[in-house]
Amino acid sequence: MKAIQLVDLQRQYKTLKKDIPSAVNKILAKGNFILGEEVADFEKNFAKYCGVKHCIGVASGTDALLLSLRALGTAPGDEVITVANTFIATVLPIIYLGAKPVLVDCDSDTYQIDPKLIEKAITRKTKVIIPVHLYGTPASMKAILKIAKKHKLYILEDACQAHGSSLAGKKCGSFGDIAAFSFYPGKNLGAAGDGGAIVTNNDLLANNVRIIRNVGQAAKYKHDLIGYNSRLDTVHAAYLNVKLKKLERWNAQRRRIAKLYHDLLTGLPLFLPPLSDKMRILNHHLYVIRTERRDELLNFLHQNNIFAGMHYPIPVHLQKSMEGLKYTNGDFPLTEKYANEILSLPMFPELTKKEVMYICRKIKEFFKNGKT
Repeated sequence: MKAIQLVDLQRQYKTLKKDIPSAVNKILAKGNFILGEEVADFEKNFAKYCGVKHCIGVASGTDALLLSLRALGTAPGDEVITVANTFIATVLPIIYLGAKPVLVDCDSDTYQIDPKLIEKAITRKTKVIIPVHLYGTPASMKAILKIAKKHKLYILEDACQAHGSSLAGKKCGSFGDIAAFSFYPGKNLGAAGDGGAIVTNNDLLANNVRIIRNVGQAAKYKHDLIGYNSRLDTVHAAYLNVKLKKLERWNAQRRRIAKLYHDLLTGLPLFLPPLSDKMRILNHHLYVIRTERRDELLNFLHQNNIFAGMHYPIPVHLQKSMEGLKYTNGDFPLTEKYANEILSLPMFPELTKKEVMYICRKIKEFFKNGKT
């Protein structure tokens, strides 16, 4: 079997190569590389897709979180509650602004922030809650919204892995005050490099973000706010516009692949991720299984040309760069346990049924033969 990558962007490009060159060549011919009309077109299209009023394209998902926190007025001394089980980019923007990340553990079944732990972490300094729709699985937004309303807190959704996921008919990114998306190339909707977007229904927040992303300019050479140079490039916007038309179809294919994995792996000593149901639609950005023999299985798969991965093997609070947060081993038991067990299987729309069957056959072989 030919090598199976965790994500195969070369295969995806083959499905796009008729449309991408013409979209990019138009920009090259016009020379409108910064905030060209294609950016506005994409912002309109993505806002409609998410079911919100506004979308503002920025330079990355990390910047989307940073600028969202800035627009919410996050400042030194504030506290921002989020989940320990996430990528470090969720936490870094909080630190950049001098605020304090307050981490809580995840739910035992979904990997998402546990709402029961949020309220216990709230203090008079708490300003924002950041639920993360990790792996494309929606967080428990009904419970989180209730907590935020009770305590008059902002909600910033980290939807960087949740393009197209939905809960009770509403797309992720449309629940809170503001939301951040990443268009890193490996995402369900990925640019040809770094890119991101902020979505919101709040007119004032949207206006402030548009100013902040463009070096604080309300108009050319009129700098009303301390801003950043964080704009979605026109070329990326054109690329994303082409891909956005295919996103629903791609996500549906991911769900079919996830169902095939589920059917073929059920009965093995593995914890399998949830599937979509009537209330909760997953985009399956990642297909993450768990086993206490993770490292052995990962090595075995690599030996068989299956390049599975790990998201994420070292929890945020145990990273060397996060020593200043004063968390220690044992503070978030589920996050720490899962970090030693999680394994991401190949997941991308172009993955074939034959390849999925081969992957599952090798996993069964591993457990049957007691590979070490």
